[in-house]
Amino acid sequence: MIILGIFGITLLIATYCTYAERKIAAFIQDRIGPNRAGPFGLAQPLADAVKMFFKEEFIPANAHKFLFVAGPSLAMLTACMSSAVIPFGNTLIINGNHIRVQGIETNIGLLYIFGVVALGVYGIMIGGWASNNKFSLLGAIRAASQNISYELAMGLSIIALLMMSGSLSLRQITLQQGGEFLGLSGLDWNIFYQPLGFIIFLTCAFAETNRTPFDLPECETELIGGYHTEYSAMKLGLYLFAEYVNIIVVSAVMSVLYFGGFNFPGQDWVRANIASDPTLAHNLVTILGIVVFFGKIFAFIFFFMWVRWTLPRFRYDQLMRLGWKILIPLAIMNVVLTGAAILFWPQLKAMF
Repeated sequence: MIILGIFGITLLIATYCTYAERKIAAFIQDRIGPNRAGPFGLAQPLADAVKMFFKEEFIPANAHKFLFVAGPSLAMLTACMSSAVIPFGNTLIINGNHIRVQGIETNIGLLYIFGVVALGVYGIMIGGWASNNKFSLLGAIRAASQNISYELAMGLSIIALLMMSGSLSLRQITLQQGGEFLGLSGLDWNIFYQPLGFIIFLTCAFAETNRTPFDLPECETELIGGYHTEYSAMKLGLYLFAEYVNIIVVSAVMSVLYFGGFNFPGQDWVRANIASDPTLAHNLVTILGIVVFFGKIFAFIFFFMWVRWTLPRFRYDQLMRLGWKILIPLAIMNVVLTGAAILFWPQLKAMF
């Protein structure tokens, strides 16, 4: 039930991300945005879904038909699989049983996410190649080279974090951030110890999700529509939807790794003072933690959309130069500095 609930909530948020994208773009560009389908345009995502379902299916004559269908299916499948190991909350105590608000708890959760996300680019590559269109193929090649380049810097930024946490379990990394910082419980977040690592991870997250200013695989001004130029109907919808699901997943991962996940400032005070029953207090803190966690996710989603409608895209040579000549050296330097801090900090602390 937890897995189905997480899957349903992820799809619901992704659906209304399309509405939020249009509204935010309209606000930035001094327009109104969707306002016809339902009150305040809230039914617009449903209208778009109906349109995608009933549009005519089109497969180019010279396309590889099986792979043409498999491409968007693989992209959507890998996007939905990523959220299985994310801890959306602590445990709920129901009838004496501790129920984790998490699909699957594994001690290699971070490796699982990186492995599944790395497979997502195959959906783009397969779709671009199977379309038998030179613009689609160029978009697929760009996506592959971009993902390879930025996954290296992202992985190195995570290594520095793992050196501090000593665990690949997303739940353990989250629980470790529940300590005190500046006198507040639940505020001992990794962002205070790994600010450079977070900036590198955030930049790579934009590239991994193919969002502006890293949307070179579907650059309309150069490649018509990029890897999904030949797609229509729901196959196109799966590609577009997978992008929003990936944004939700990477926002959740950043919240877990750097911003405490379901931890929030003053959670121990809430647990000790709001309710006298320990079980009720624990469940209350868990529910508040879930709300706070989704608040962090929505903040990152807004940031992704804000950047899209305010910054121009890079040229391709600029994109590759940033990945190989700037981010990777910075990430290596961050690993070295983290190792030095872990090694020498106890001695420096003893001296002073």
